[in-house]
Order: sequence, then structure tokens, then C-alpha cells
Amino acid sequence: MMNLDYIDWNEPSVQRKAKELKDSTEGEIELAKAAYYFVRDEIKHSWDVQDKRVTATASDALREGVGICWAKSNLLAALLRANGIPAGICYQRLTLGSTPESGYCIHALNAIYLRSIDRWIRVDARGNKEGVQADFSVDDERLAFPIRKEYDEVDYKTVYAEPLPQTMSILENSTDALYMYLHSLPERI
Repeated sequence: MMNLDYIDWNEPSVQRKAKELKDSTEGEIELAKAAYYFVRDEIKHSWDVQDKRVTATASDALREGVGICWAKSNLLAALLRANGIPAGICYQRLTLGSTPESGYCIHALNAIYLRSIDRWIRVDARGNKEGVQADFSVDDERLAFPIRKEYDEVDYKTVYAEPLPQTMSILENSTDALYMYLHSLPERI
């Protein structure tokens, strides 16, 4: 498992949390599920809670308890990799609002390789709210956002080992997550 800068699974706080999750579960699927629910439910989405803090690395998101989907995806990948479970990042192109006129953004989610079932599953730990209900499932994808092709939304199926540089540079160069969310997100990968 590579220890990438943003998916910093060797960082001590990430290692501690990963061990805590492993010690409280039995088996690979239960561990992956526990890590997913921790990131989805305990790490708040910056926009949902109107928090201006910008986090980029897995350890940043863990320490601050907040992040947009990009940072939350880094954290979930790190917690899984720290426990020997392969995990990567996937992306979707979505409208920012309910119509194409609202603009588009690139949304991040995770892919997890589960050896016990010999396949990848995709999960979205963005965080639930009214109208957004993602869940962990090995049987069918329960992602936060269904793709609306008529709105030119795209579900990119590639699993990336590390987050896209263009997303991380935006996090690195931003000081206000709310402003960034409204004005700085890329529309395409």
C-alpha cells in the first residue's frame, strides 16, 4: 500500500483510528463498513455544516472533523489502507444545484476492494442529509447522487490510487471552504 501525501495512512492519528475500528469489528467487510460509517457520519461535510475550514489530507479531516467529499474520500481510503484493505478514489460530474444552470462540480467517492468477495465496491461517505441518502452495500451501489445523463452528469468508473492533482491543488490554495465550494470547484476531470 502506497502512503501518498493526501491519503496519509501512516500518520499516527490515522493509524490509531484505523486500529480502533479494526479492534471493534470482525472481518474485512465489517471493518470496511465501520470505517465507512465513521467517515460518513462523524466527519461532517463542510457545506452541510457551513464550516469554512479547508481540509485536504486524511489526517486533516480526521483532526478537524470536517471536509468536503474530496477530503472525506482521502480519509476513508487512508483508514482502509491502514488496515490492509485496498481503496481508491472515484469521481462524478454533478450539477451544483438541481439544474445545469447552477453549474457543475467534481464529486469524490471511494472504491474498496474486498478480497472476501473478490471485487470492488463503490461507496460514498459524503454524508447524508435531506435528499441525500448514501449507504454501504456489497450488493448494489447506494451512492449519494444518482447520475442524470440528461443534465450531462457523468459517473467516471476509473479507480484512482491517489486523488486528482487538480482537486488537491484547489484545497491547498483555498482558505474558505464555503467560497471554494461555490466558486472554485472544477467542472470536469
